[in-house]
Amino acid sequence: MTQCAIARLDPTFARERIAGQVEDSLGAAFDRRVWEGLVSRIHYMQIDMLEGADYERLCERLSEIDAERGTNGNYLFYLAVPPSLFGPVTDRLGDVGLLHQSEHDWRRVIIEKPFGRDLESAIALNTSMHRNMDEDQIYRIDHYLGKETVQNIMVFRFANSFFEPVWNRNHIDHVQITVAESVGVEHRGAYYEEAGALRDMIPNHLLVLLGFLAMEPPSSFQAEAVRIEINKVLDAIKPLTPEEVLTHAVRGQYDAGTMPNGEKVPAYRASPGVNPKSFTDTYAALKLTMDNWRWAGVPFYLRTGKRLAAHYTEVAIQFKRAPTIMFKHTDVDELAPDMVVLRIQPNEGIQMSFGAKIPGPTMQVGSVNMDFCYEDYFGNRPATGYETLIYDCMNGDATLFKHADTVEKGWEIVQSVTDVWAALPPRDFPNYAAGSWGPCAAGDLTKRDGRMWRRIAVPKARIAAEPG
Repeated sequence: MTQCAIARLDPTFARERIAGQVEDSLGAAFDRRVWEGLVSRIHYMQIDMLEGADYERLCERLSEIDAERGTNGNYLFYLAVPPSLFGPVTDRLGDVGLLHQSEHDWRRVIIEKPFGRDLESAIALNTSMHRNMDEDQIYRIDHYLGKETVQNIMVFRFANSFFEPVWNRNHIDHVQITVAESVGVEHRGAYYEEAGALRDMIPNHLLVLLGFLAMEPPSSFQAEAVRIEINKVLDAIKPLTPEEVLTHAVRGQYDAGTMPNGEKVPAYRASPGVNPKSFTDTYAALKLTMDNWRWAGVPFYLRTGKRLAAHYTEVAIQFKRAPTIMFKHTDVDELAPDMVVLRIQPNEGIQMSFGAKIPGPTMQVGSVNMDFCYEDYFGNRPATGYETLIYDCMNGDATLFKHADTVEKGWEIVQSVTDVWAALPPRDFPNYAAGSWGPCAAGDLTKRDGRMWRRIAVPKARIAAEPG
């Protein structure tokens, strides 16, 4: 029997945890009346997800709740199920009319990634979902899009007139996107064996960040306008040829090692559910370029991995170096490039690095930082991103959700990489120690262009060797 999983939390435990978060993080008093009202609206029903008769019972129960609560037939289904069940579950919801909406009510479905494991499976998944729903009923959720710092990329670019004029190939040298995870695969080895770092992260999280960074100004913040511009970015990315994959893509797998906090951790191949001779990548890095007027010639370097030296996500935009002719009779030999760093997590904020004169009788220039931290200005309000996204879905706002075309375009970009990696198994796995910044070959990705990865700032006692 394929049953839905039901979690039954102790109400007292749940109330205490939520009360603590409300009072500590938001500085607001916990209202027990609101809590009791919420609890009274929570219902549980266990069904076999492949049994049609159970969906009839579900339909009847929802009708009863409609009558009790006056919800007007508006239904949001959140499918926290394996991707293989997205099609069968929506088929059965459609069979009993639970996906049929009218001008008086709405029916929407949220699905979690992975949205396929390659282009072919992504197309098949979209086709199965469209059997019973229109595209505007499908909300492909990616919690990265719900993070305030990701949404703020658009505000940073388009609400500040001094950035947008220089946000192009005439002024920007290159862009780096880093999504580093200090955790391993833990008990998700069986899933990760089928995915790997490239499939798990790049078509989803990293290309989402790239889309917001590189998009043209949309005509509005409405879903369709934003999605059109993001899709234009993905269309402009030049697909890697099989030959380019060998020099523009790097893969890695972590070995046993010591994390910066001193914890000794095992190799990926020693994780539960993992083949002892696995060739699955736990690290992936790409160099991508675009063929459009704004970004032609500007490389975008993407990297992500497990068991790296720190848990950190950032976007670094490095500007071209200023000419030094006016400094030719001074002690200044070379000017450091200006840089804008968007910290996505943790310590969310924005850092700007630029040159300033070092006090003294001679002309010397050093880099200084201006730093904006969200917590300092707006207080510490931790959120996973899911809160924002579920609220948006209830309001019918699909701006921060992925369209079918976006999903398929993302897989098109990495398809040649997955094909080459499948045809040519790695010879050196594992090739980086847990607690480091990845394989040495990742440094070559930037060194070939005369560049290097930005060094992630971690406490001195925790600095590990970075590639390049």
